[in-house]
Amino acid sequence: MKGVILAGGTGSRLSPITKIMNKHLLPVGPFPMIYWSIIKLKEAGVSEILILTNREHLSSFIQLLGLGEDYKVNLQYKVQEDAKGIADAVSYAKSFVKNEKFIVMLGDNIFEDSLTPYIQSFKKQKRGARVLLKEVSNTTRFGAAVLDGKNNVISSIVEKPKETISPYCVTGIYMYDENAFKYIDSIQASDRGELEITDVNNLYLSEKQLHYDILQGWWVDAGTWESYYQANSFVYKRLM
Repeated sequence: MKGVILAGGTGSRLSPITKIMNKHLLPVGPFPMIYWSIIKLKEAGVSEILILTNREHLSSFIQLLGLGEDYKVNLQYKVQEDAKGIADAVSYAKSFVKNEKFIVMLGDNIFEDSLTPYIQSFKKQKRGARVLLKEVSNTTRFGAAVLDGKNNVISSIVEKPKETISPYCVTGIYMYDENAFKYIDSIQASDRGELEITDVNNLYLSEKQLHYDILQGWWVDAGTWESYYQANSFVYKRLM
């Protein structure tokens, strides 16, 4: 199984510092933010990892991480030419993934849980996708997952709903089979001009091939100054 870390985007919510550096290189605890994604994958037995970033900051990632020697993983890199959404970024991983199952992580997700049990569950699936959810107080800046508790399935996912429709958000941790690329090719850009990963997940859902787990420990999407501060606090208090 291979890993894909998305570390592109503009990082506009962390401006002005992101005018001169990629947000995934900002420190969380004593290490760059992207370090935590690499370590979580390595601990779960995923050592073949592709990092997708923008051309402007590619050299900084290579200078910092090399080919993964210091982390005992094998790193490859690709450039996402334009920030056209998460699904668009994932499409760049097709030649790297080939026909294998793979896990996608947004590089600004910092969390406590081990990925090992979730990856093991996904490997047991014959086909389809698996997403990790987390209960949060406000799902309006995430994809909100409405659960059917009786049947233990996701009934729907709504991208950035105007009001809270569920206590569960879809975190930036996704596991897919090779059909992900077929689904990405079939979706259209949203009103904000992006290829939404929620649309891909909903295609899996329509085929009854989307499964889920709920993160038990803390989780932070460190994409705003408030959540970036929380990520540092959690790391120093819980992981150091």
